[in-house]
This record gives sequence, C-alpha cells and structure tokens, in this order.
Amino acid sequence: MNKKSSLITMKNQKMSVSIFIGIGLFILAMNGSAQDANFYIYLCFGQSNMEGQGAIETQDRTVDSRFQVMQAVNCSNLGRVKGSWYTATPPLCRCWNGLSPADYFGRTLVENLPDSIRIGVINVSVGGCRIELFDKDIYQDYDSTYVETWFLDILKAYNGNPYGYLVDLAKLAQQDGVIKGLLLHQGESNTGDNEWPAKVTTIYYNFMDDLDLDPDEVPLLAGEVVPADQGGCCSSMNSIIAKLPQFLPNAYVISSSGCTDKDDNTHFNSAGYRELGTRYAVQMLSLMGIETTNMGINPMNNEWLPESYALFQNFPNPFNPKTSIKYYLPEKCKVTLDVLDMTGFTVRTLINSIENTGEHTIAFDASNLSSGIYLCRLSTLSGYIQSKKMLLLK
Repeated sequence: MNKKSSLITMKNQKMSVSIFIGIGLFILAMNGSAQDANFYIYLCFGQSNMEGQGAIETQDRTVDSRFQVMQAVNCSNLGRVKGSWYTATPPLCRCWNGLSPADYFGRTLVENLPDSIRIGVINVSVGGCRIELFDKDIYQDYDSTYVETWFLDILKAYNGNPYGYLVDLAKLAQQDGVIKGLLLHQGESNTGDNEWPAKVTTIYYNFMDDLDLDPDEVPLLAGEVVPADQGGCCSSMNSIIAKLPQFLPNAYVISSSGCTDKDDNTHFNSAGYRELGTRYAVQMLSLMGIETTNMGINPMNNEWLPESYALFQNFPNPFNPKTSIKYYLPEKCKVTLDVLDMTGFTVRTLINSIENTGEHTIAFDASNLSSGIYLCRLSTLSGYIQSKKMLLLK
C-alpha cells in the first residue's frame, strides 16, 4: 500500500471512529432526556387568581423536590431561566406574582402519590384577561382592546400570544414527562358571559390537537370565583362555570365555597389559595382512583377541615345499574343532589331537603336509564356546587 493510500485509510478510520463516538453521544443524550412516564405535568392558565395574588409566607417556602415548575419567563430575581425545571417554590407564574392554586395542587399530589411520581406545573396566566385571550384563532382581536401598560407588559412577556407560548413550553415539557391535565381559573372578566363554557371547550380541544393529547385521558379542572356568601363581586359567574361539564365531558368544577378572600372580593388570600389548590388536587386524585378524606384536607398537616363540603366519586364507577353516592356536609343545610344527562337535563333528583351535618350515602338505581355518562351534582343554598361524572354501562 502506498503512502497516499495509507493516509486515506487512516482518514477513513478516524471518520468512522468520530461517527461512532457521535452516535454514542447522541444515544446517551437521548437516554438522558428520555420521557419519564412517572413525571406528571399539568398546564395552568387563566387570569389573576391563577397567576397568584396571595402573600408568600414562611410555610409556603418549604417544598418537596418532587414538585417542580417549568419556568415560564426569565427571572433574575429568582435565579431561574425560561424552559428549565426547578423545585416549585413560589411564585410559580412570573417573577413577582404570589401564591396561587397551583402551589398546593402540586404539594397535595406529591403527598398522596408514591415516591416514584414527580409532579410538574407550567403556569401561563394573564391578570385581567378575558378567556378569548387563550383562543388561538381570535386572541389578536382581544390583544388590541387592552391599553393599560401593566397588561401590555404581561402580554409582551408571553410574546403577545399566551396560548401559543404555553403550547411551546408544553411541547418542551413533553420531552421530560407526560401531560396529565389542565388547570384553569378564569371568569371574573367574563362575568355574565353565557358563552364562556363553549369558549373554554374550544380552547381545550385546541390544546388536545396541538399537543397530540387524548381528551379521554386529560381532564380540565376549572375553579369557581369568590362566592356570593363572601361578597364576591363576580360570584354570579359561578352559575355559568357550573355548566362547563355539560359542554366538556372531561371537565370538573372546583368549588370555592369557604375559600377565604381579600378585601377586594375578587382575589383569594393565602389561606384561600391553599384550600382551593388542595381541592383541585383532591379532584385530580379522585380521577386517579385515590380518595382522600374529603375536599377539605389541610395540606400542612393532612388534618380534615370540618368547614369543607365534599362530594365523593360514586362507587362502583362504571356501574350497572346500581351505585352509591357519598357526600359530606359541615353544617345542617338545604341540599339538592341531582343526576343530569350530558345535555344538562335532570333525569333524577335524589335529595331535595334539609340534611344534618356529617357524612351521607345514598343509593342510585339507574335501571330505567340508558348507558352513557351522567353527572351527579351536589348544590346547597350557600352556593356550593360540585359535580362528579358517572358512567353507566349496561
């Protein structure tokens, strides 16, 4: 072999080695960033109550490292950069927000799930916004209606498109874990808008399409605004929010009854956010088949809070044709327990009377009903409304 041939052979050998090393490094990188099926990710969006307006207190600063947040914007004051995961010490939305429902949602999940499970949240919310701001087809029409500097600054942080911004972060997050649900708190700016449930439904299915998610596997949890018995200035919106499950089969409404609020009668205070976030988590746990004591778990010590109402998932579910429905009342009150079909028509009223404090169980026989999804709805005169889906299979 001549000298020239030897040099070519050596060069080819070096190239082969380089390619081999490159492939090896690529495989290692892929393994290092492989999707973790035990990393449950939840997308949070809405307006100011989801941003978080509660004071961050000492008890809120100790967080289990299994609960993480993907930073949505660069925050030098927090030492965080966009797109990276951090232990979910508040604030979880932007650099200067406060405590939000997402905080105690994540904490309660990790307290009740196996140690092998991690929880992640991504929070992209805009104080004062209408729900239309998250509709990818019409958001620009609503961008142009706002002129306040503070609002425009928030939009600028999200490149003028909060929905698209959240989708991009979610796609990045899908490299690390699995999106398991959506958390929404919005409605104050849409008070009186009877089209709100339909608008939320459109946005939900946009998320499903753009993130290649299965609507049957990814629930949406929507929280009520400050209720009427606490002087909530937008409390009439709760009756509209309550209709969301009639439009969206995998939607669940989270009661705000008893969640304490600020003097502005619009935002919850820190204790209110802790309780509301816990209720989001209890609902999500219920959908996983994990029942906690009731809707009023104290996330700090796991003690039961007797001021909380609770409607539990029926058992068995699915059922044919009989099932049991359990609920808890913290006080003697007038209670209505209805079964509705998915059009919102009441097919059976199980309870419509004054009931005593405590836990109650009632049997439901659906022998005369057709197979399908039904809603069990508990409501009280104090404004508490909670629904659970029931699946009748004959």
